[in-house]
Amino acid sequence: MVIAIDGPAGAGKSSVARAVARELGFTYLDTGAMYRAVALAATENGEPAADVARRVEIQVGDRVLLDGRDVTEQIRTPAVSEAASRVAADPGVRAALVARQQALLSEGDWVAEGRDIATVVAPGAAVKVFLTADAAERAARRAAELGADPDQVAREQALRDERDATEERSVHGPAPDAVPVDTTGLSLDEVVDQVVTLAVEARELS
Repeated sequence: MVIAIDGPAGAGKSSVARAVARELGFTYLDTGAMYRAVALAATENGEPAADVARRVEIQVGDRVLLDGRDVTEQIRTPAVSEAASRVAADPGVRAALVARQQALLSEGDWVAEGRDIATVVAPGAAVKVFLTADAAERAARRAAELGADPDQVAREQALRDERDATEERSVHGPAPDAVPVDTTGLSLDEVVDQVVTLAVEARELS
């Protein structure tokens, strides 16, 4: 079974997906970390991002390994976050990473989170959830996660949202059959309970 969790930055995807995977005993896949790893490698090497995406080995889990090197903390810096947003718009990068993600999800039980899992990577997912939250709460969460200035994060978030909405990407549009969950004001446990319930219902119906 694949549980696809999509939504914009700061909506709570990573925290929710990790907790749901832990609750159900599924494997967690952070697709955003793969784009961040490519962005880091391309920045370090000055190599075209699409070439990097086809060449490098990326392992995602509790830690993120790039060609065997632990880059878990490095890929979470504001600079890499911004670079990853640009890299994710590169069709060559997306083709390479989507193929890898689809290969991983073809077997076993997964909770995959990102920004177009249910529409592009795993359109056949048994459970599709689209997390949202109001802009102020999303920015506050990101700032706390990064230890950054909330106003600066809010400005960067607005630019990223604008780029995502105007380029040929589906990150702001939920799949037609996705269940929308507004996480504004909700605790992590409350959101996780909703997703776990959806997964249990889907399993009973299968």
